[in-house]
Amino acid sequence: MDEKKRYTFSLPENPLPLYIESIGYNPYEQDFNRKEGYPYFHWLHTVRGKGVIELSNHSFSLTPGKGILLAPYTPHSYYSDHEAKEDWETYYITFTGAAIDPILNALDMNYSAVYEETDNISFSSHMEKMITKLGNDTDPHHLSHEISSDLYQFLMHLKKDGQMNNKLSVLQSFEKIRSIVEWLEQVYPQDIGLLEMSKKAQVSAQHLNTMFHDTFNISPYSFLVQLRIREAKRILMTTPDLSLKEIAKQVGFNNVSHFVTTFRKREGITPSTYRNLHHLSR
Repeated sequence: MDEKKRYTFSLPENPLPLYIESIGYNPYEQDFNRKEGYPYFHWLHTVRGKGVIELSNHSFSLTPGKGILLAPYTPHSYYSDHEAKEDWETYYITFTGAAIDPILNALDMNYSAVYEETDNISFSSHMEKMITKLGNDTDPHHLSHEISSDLYQFLMHLKKDGQMNNKLSVLQSFEKIRSIVEWLEQVYPQDIGLLEMSKKAQVSAQHLNTMFHDTFNISPYSFLVQLRIREAKRILMTTPDLSLKEIAKQVGFNNVSHFVTTFRKREGITPSTYRNLHHLSR
């Protein structure tokens, strides 16, 4: 492959045991800094070049044949190693599902870890198989069950044949706020603030603020805004005809001006510019 590919899927009301949220190939991987982590499991591996990923006060080099499985809500950042002579070329997949925890617990993979290819497994072959299958179908959503099966096979092969180099424990501080984080994932479009969050968590606003800083190094409200921006970015990439006003409304901003200002402050560009840069035909 030499062209950027990305497929995204909205989670159904009754998701499959394993369900892919997004999958893609990027010949020029971007830099990301996710203080709030990502809400689903996230796999990323290097095909060519070199990337650096930072999490849990550790830094790991992702050279060709190395990948990382990130557990949900693991604060992290990754970027291309600018000293490398080649562009950072990657495959990635984000996934969840109704049985995600039982499946990964059974495989003893329900945590973040760095993996390396062996003679018995090619990460890229598994990813390319799924992406090629999606690209050959006029409506990729028809393949959701088949791709879910392919994902399961990849995880089985990763467990059996991949070489795990580093296992990263789950932050104990996250476990304390897991329920409030999962609630925010559901209600972020609503008009809520620190008061509503602290009532839901049944702790004082000050204590909730401390808990979020201990886990994500940001305030609860900043975490909420990050969720809104993350969803706005997804909509910008996948729904080119939707107005900024409608997107702002869908993700919880009171008006489009506030949305544009907040987006530009956090992303360094306007939503319209982001859409023009990242929108991909599917």
